[in-house]
Amino acid sequence: MANQALNLHALADADPSAATVLAVTSGKGGVGKTNIAANLAVCLAAANRRVLLLDADMSLGNLDLVMNIHGRYNISHVISGRKSMEEIIRDGPKGLRVICGASGLDRLVDITEGEQHRLLEHLGRLQQQTDTILIDTAAGISRSVIGFCLAADHVLVVTTPEATAMADSYGMIKVLVRKGYGGPISLVVNMARSAVEGKQVYQRMAEVAQRFLCTNVYYAGTLLKDERLCAAVRLRTPVVLAYPKSEISTSLAALAARLAGTKRCNGSDDSFFRRVVRWLN
Repeated sequence: MANQALNLHALADADPSAATVLAVTSGKGGVGKTNIAANLAVCLAAANRRVLLLDADMSLGNLDLVMNIHGRYNISHVISGRKSMEEIIRDGPKGLRVICGASGLDRLVDITEGEQHRLLEHLGRLQQQTDTILIDTAAGISRSVIGFCLAADHVLVVTTPEATAMADSYGMIKVLVRKGYGGPISLVVNMARSAVEGKQVYQRMAEVAQRFLCTNVYYAGTLLKDERLCAAVRLRTPVVLAYPKSEISTSLAALAARLAGTKRCNGSDDSFFRRVVRWLN
């Protein structure tokens, strides 16, 4: 991916007829998952897609820091009934809409049935106004993380070349397969030293998944380690905006273009958010 040109036109040409849900997840923290989710959302929004970016980390959400979005309220205030979704939703760059995560709610499953109903009612309305829903899950394999992934149309698992990150990413894939996930699972290798290293990491994980889980893991691409990403984080600006001509920005835009063609994998008329609650119950 490092050599692919920045091409947002490819995103605009993809079929926008049905809203799709992409869950970005990882087996462990510190692999760059939130940065990838934020930048993918910006790329999709820049291609004139109506994008909703949801920080689904109910305890340590930090999309607001990455996107430099300020506000007193987050999704916990909707769950408690103190605010409506319209009051807490934030405007991001390129027309992107952002729902910031909460602090202090360990798991979505901990909320009451009445709070679930209230949240679903709000989110269901937003889904009708959206082309792409991009979920930045919490790290790990908690019940809420797995619930969001199982209900998504496509799961993007983020790993790095480190052995611990690879092992935890494989653990995530194994849980999804054993829970009967029916959509595509793709792997992006972040912070690689070279494209060759990234492809080798993918091939090892794909071979193990095929051998022991009898499942295909698809190659989303490799993102090389780039100091400009760290600089963008310090600026609280997505790197595709802070350094649009950088190699990392080109790679992220190419990744967004590859993911833009995802089709809905769930044949029912259930909304994504109702599918999440069904998996959690």
